[in-house]
Amino acid sequence: MLFNSKVQHLNYTAISEFRVVNRRFLAECPHPSPYLQISINSTSSGLGDEEFLSVNVSGVLNPSKDDWVAMISPSHSDVSSCPLNGILYAQTGDLSKLPLLCHYPVKAAYMSNDPDYLSCKKKECKKYRNGRCLVSTCGGALSFHVVNIRTDLEFVLFSGGFEAPCILKRSSPVRFATPNKPLYGHLSSIDSTGTSIRLTWVSGDQKPQQVQYGDGKKQTSQVTTFSQDDMQSSVLPSPAKDFGWHDPGFIHTAVMTGLKPLSNFSYRYGSDSVGWSNEIQFRTPPAGGSDKLKFLAFGDMGKAPRDGSTEHYIQPGSLSVIQAMAEEINSGHVDSIFHIGDISYATGFLVEWDFFLHQISPVASRVSYMTAIGNHERDYIDTGSVYITPDSGGESGVPYETYFPMPTPAKDKPWYSIEQASVHITVISTEHDWSQKSEQVNNPWSLSRISQFGYLRGYATKKEMKLEFVNADTRKVEDRAVPEIWRALCET
Repeated sequence: MLFNSKVQHLNYTAISEFRVVNRRFLAECPHPSPYLQISINSTSSGLGDEEFLSVNVSGVLNPSKDDWVAMISPSHSDVSSCPLNGILYAQTGDLSKLPLLCHYPVKAAYMSNDPDYLSCKKKECKKYRNGRCLVSTCGGALSFHVVNIRTDLEFVLFSGGFEAPCILKRSSPVRFATPNKPLYGHLSSIDSTGTSIRLTWVSGDQKPQQVQYGDGKKQTSQVTTFSQDDMQSSVLPSPAKDFGWHDPGFIHTAVMTGLKPLSNFSYRYGSDSVGWSNEIQFRTPPAGGSDKLKFLAFGDMGKAPRDGSTEHYIQPGSLSVIQAMAEEINSGHVDSIFHIGDISYATGFLVEWDFFLHQISPVASRVSYMTAIGNHERDYIDTGSVYITPDSGGESGVPYETYFPMPTPAKDKPWYSIEQASVHITVISTEHDWSQKSEQVNNPWSLSRISQFGYLRGYATKKEMKLEFVNADTRKVEDRAVPEIWRALCET
């Protein structure tokens, strides 16, 4: 039986033609130019933890609007042959026997993004006769934003567009200088005291590392990870189990204890063998029962590329939201952050978690960053989720719970409550059973606001609670509210 996996998933995960490119026919382009070259402006020592790489293409005989470059990781991915992908290819409805790209391209961009490419302004003569140029070629350059994802990279030049690509040229592999580097540290509360904060980070090394903080204190990390076998699939292979898989490295977590509420501390994490992070300043949240809380709340943020490239599930407003929240934190106006559901929108394309963790670092490394699970983290067919959809792309909550350990009762029970100052926060999961007879028996009150990209700014004392919706682009307050339940409690 054949299934069209593109149609099956289209309504759930906002897929683009780029996302399903590796389920279509891929082969060497006929008669490629013998002059083609791809060069990358990297040093011999390897890539840094964050770079904008210039990928230069030269030797093109006939520039086309359908020429594009993909960033592939790891570099040994076979983009011309993959034994099991004949079945996957057939499930798209195309019965071609030719091979497919086995791994999801991390990102891609059309060569026409360089305005000089199609007009051939970068012309080079490759063959002369009697002082006359017989063969000239064109070229162009693209910029790719790269973060340390531990595995090496390769850049591949295609023609034929996203829908019918064929390979023109592959670059040499490019490696990160420090693939084991500790990165993407983010904080979360473990209780309501404000005296203990969990730090979670990612490294390519599985040996325990440390967080050093305060006045000579230190804690050793616990280390975990997840594998491709932990991802779920069904009759239709999921992205997480199949072509979207990427090695997550090792996730380290350690709890900093002996802190004071509403106080500033510094920390760094890592080890002498793999290196240390920069020293980072952070602020603890207020203890439950104290007077004031200043917080930010939002949901459905996701991530976006910083280089104009094409990626899976782009959320363009996420960049301005992060920038605006970072400014709030730098001005001392934030005690904690609540990201309520739909976190990274990786949905089975695991490398995108690294890009998301990098994107939130300016805020999540500075204050407690509390999260709630959403459908795009948990839902998948036959995995116990309330809604039987493929929204998580086969992740089924595993990457989310590994990257964001919250004070929950157990694995796959992502609900909890916590107090900060005069506010009691109750987090539930609508992706799990929340009926009256379920484990989630206490239904919380909730607030919602639909507008342009932004976030909720909250200010609470024992006597009042004020909420403001801030437009992330303009930094202006668009709306204000006092929750009715809070008003009623204050009046009684």
